[in-house]
Amino acid sequence: MKRIGLNMNAERKYLVIKELLDHHGNKHRAALTLGITVRQVNRLLKKYQEQGKAAFVHGNKDRHPVNSLSTKINKQIVTLYQQKYQGCNFKHYTELLATREQIKVSYTLVYNLLTAADIYPPKTWRRTRKRLAKQRYRAKHPHAQSQQLDDAVKHLVALEDAHPRQARCKYFGEEIQMDASDIIWFGTKKASLHLAIDNATGNLVGAYFDWQETLNGYYHVFEQILRNYGIPYCFKTDNRTVFNYETAKTKLEHKDVLTQFGYACKTLGTNLVTTSVSQAKGMVERANQTVQSRLKMELRLAGINSLAGANQYLTETFVPAFNQLFGQDYHQFPTVFETAPTPEKINTTLAVF
Repeated sequence: MKRIGLNMNAERKYLVIKELLDHHGNKHRAALTLGITVRQVNRLLKKYQEQGKAAFVHGNKDRHPVNSLSTKINKQIVTLYQQKYQGCNFKHYTELLATREQIKVSYTLVYNLLTAADIYPPKTWRRTRKRLAKQRYRAKHPHAQSQQLDDAVKHLVALEDAHPRQARCKYFGEEIQMDASDIIWFGTKKASLHLAIDNATGNLVGAYFDWQETLNGYYHVFEQILRNYGIPYCFKTDNRTVFNYETAKTKLEHKDVLTQFGYACKTLGTNLVTTSVSQAKGMVERANQTVQSRLKMELRLAGINSLAGANQYLTETFVPAFNQLFGQDYHQFPTVFETAPTPEKINTTLAVF
């Protein structure tokens, strides 16, 4: 005889109705106990007399939801990530599934499918990293005490968020942070992506590919800013010799040593602040990570293998989409950009002397 399993609520209904029928109890009392009407009690009594315990099994039990995806599509989502979109963050992957594979699913479903396959995002939440670190440590040290486990996890995870946060600027153009990242963006050769991001709005205001991190790359970024927005108030960069050429000797002799980029900034009235502390320009450092996780994948999917093609895709497609997703409308911010000089003035200023 087939065993019939009921959930807690159905089991309670079954017991009350069975007791009512076996002992000719009070229907009003049964209705009060179950929180239903006497009419519903009569219906349950009739169903119980006809079907027995099976009458209390929910009608949707073992029924496949009409809005659920097939097993084939679920496997396809996992396979596509492993073979075609590996290394992509899950939010971006969900967007690419909709635009490139015509698979429109929620981020939650993608996350659940991939994590069930033991695939985790490149950038995971702190609590997730903590949980995974515990699992890995427990697998290697099955007899470790709880205190030892907690101490090990703290040592592995806790220092990642140890630096303090910085407040954003108030004005658009008040501080433009610049940096470059060198990886294999396309093809087989490393290239350098020069980025400039506005501290107040989080918008990318300049981006340019070159084979190395050079003055040429930063000049192109500066040109984009001047043509599209105007003269910014301040640049914040690292201590590369493109920006800062002061040595101990020149400082002692009180010489005004300017680089080519520094001279261009002085000519246009833009302050140039350099620092050797990466956290001081944390916004562009974080933007580099976000751009790496998205742009490299998009360049590969677009079949781009040249510097010119990458720069065209960067300015026409990627930067506008990035600002739409992660930036704020700069028109809503008070600006400190000065009016841009003429194209002839830009060309003569951004020159190598």
